[in-house]
Amino acid sequence: MQAKIKMQLQCPMPKFDFDIITMGHGSGGLLTNRLLDSGVFDLLKNDLLDERHDGAIFPVEAGLMAFSTDSYVISPIFFPGGNIGELAVNGTVNDLAMCGARAKYLSLSFILEEGLTMRAFWTVLNGIKFAADTAAVQIVTGDTKVVERGKGDQIFINTSGVGYLHPQANIHKSRVQAGDKIILSGAIATHGVAVLSVRQGLEFETDILSDTINLNHTVMALLDHFGEAIHLLHDPTRGGVATVFK
Repeated sequence: MQAKIKMQLQCPMPKFDFDIITMGHGSGGLLTNRLLDSGVFDLLKNDLLDERHDGAIFPVEAGLMAFSTDSYVISPIFFPGGNIGELAVNGTVNDLAMCGARAKYLSLSFILEEGLTMRAFWTVLNGIKFAADTAAVQIVTGDTKVVERGKGDQIFINTSGVGYLHPQANIHKSRVQAGDKIILSGAIATHGVAVLSVRQGLEFETDILSDTINLNHTVMALLDHFGEAIHLLHDPTRGGVATVFK
């Protein structure tokens, strides 16, 4: 079902006057502007991003904020149920959610490998837009660099984010105590198996899709209901559930 929704929401690819990423697209000059003006700014459009400044200026509400950053390197960049773009947005949104915060603004930085096709880049961008819209988060600033062919893995992405802490959040490892109940929000290792199935050419009797998705709406609802009774939240990405329990 999720895959069908993504297909319905995918924006048509604009007509680019180039088919692949070249070293010039990372120069910060004319070609970089042509790349961004060819549809990137239109796809991710919002008032803060439209300023096209070196950073973003936004109001801060009273209270505590959380900040997180992460970099995303995955092969293949497309996998059953998602792509590296969705992963990059959901990952940082979820890191903030684990702090008890609702993500508000994200930065988005690309390191593109020379030779990456514009069709692949556009598909990743659609994944980013889908994830950002679903999480109700705005991408307000970013950066683009290009590395020589063979010195990257098609595309690397960094996202950083800030968000407002839920007023009832008190999430600290030190609050974990004997008798606490551990609740899993979904099946274990779904994303890893989905990626591995493509990487190793594995076939299963059933379709296994990545479960990459934002958790901020769920976490905010839990905090509304349980408040400080929630001692710790963790998004078990690298290392999996076992490292969380260590």
